[in-house]
Amino acid sequence: MITGMTGFGAHEITFGKVKGIVEIKSVNHRYLDVAFYLPTGFSSLEDKIQKAIAAHMKRGRVTVSIKITERPHTNIFLNQEAVKRYLDFARDLGKKYHLKNDVTVADIMRMPGVVESKEVFVQAVELWPAVQKALEKSVASLVNMRRREGRALSADINGQLKLMLSRISVIKARIALLLKEAKGKLSQEEFSSYQKSNDIHEELERLAHYIDEARMLLRQKDGSGKKLDFIAQEMQRETNTIGSKVQDKEVAAAVIAIKSKVEKIREQSNNVE
Repeated sequence: MITGMTGFGAHEITFGKVKGIVEIKSVNHRYLDVAFYLPTGFSSLEDKIQKAIAAHMKRGRVTVSIKITERPHTNIFLNQEAVKRYLDFARDLGKKYHLKNDVTVADIMRMPGVVESKEVFVQAVELWPAVQKALEKSVASLVNMRRREGRALSADINGQLKLMLSRISVIKARIALLLKEAKGKLSQEEFSSYQKSNDIHEELERLAHYIDEARMLLRQKDGSGKKLDFIAQEMQRETNTIGSKVQDKEVAAAVIAIKSKVEKIREQSNNVE
């Protein structure tokens, strides 16, 4: 069964005190094009993420976003040697100038070099196993959505193909009637020329063959979008030839109807992986 190219998936990342989320979405595109929105220092994971996505899909513009929502608190260090020096200095200053030593904890903490903070960075290498797990589940959700879209696309395209076959039957019946009427009115030589100029047997056969090919593609798992678009182009070519060969109002109406269905199939092929 064919798959579509529109989908979304998300899953949480959990690794110790680190929490985050992986979000992945895809829309239509002629090729597989992956865009990344990663935290600082995570660009080294792009190749691994690309391979993980390419293993499940062949076409689509895919956007991968990784956000770190919680991380370990900033580490705070007390420089005890600096504290001792400040206190000694304050004590000596008080004795020397007979000042009251009313240094508070708040005063000490404001002094340069007493309190040092160090931000805890999340390392991409350490977090990768958790990211990979979340990524796989996100991709699975996205692929399931693309498959559901594929089922809907398949039903729609099959409906268009069925209507095309009904119009082909109308054309065949109309051609048979036109030939019958012409045979009773024209001479043998005139009828032979008329029959030759209105002979669309090959075009109708090729059109029916392309419909069978399209139905086969709809049963394939992936990679059918480009092939389906090519077949639709060939359908359009054969239909145009039929319309140019046979100058009849009923045939022209059927040709217009077929061309309308072909155009809808071409539009839908842009949504097929």
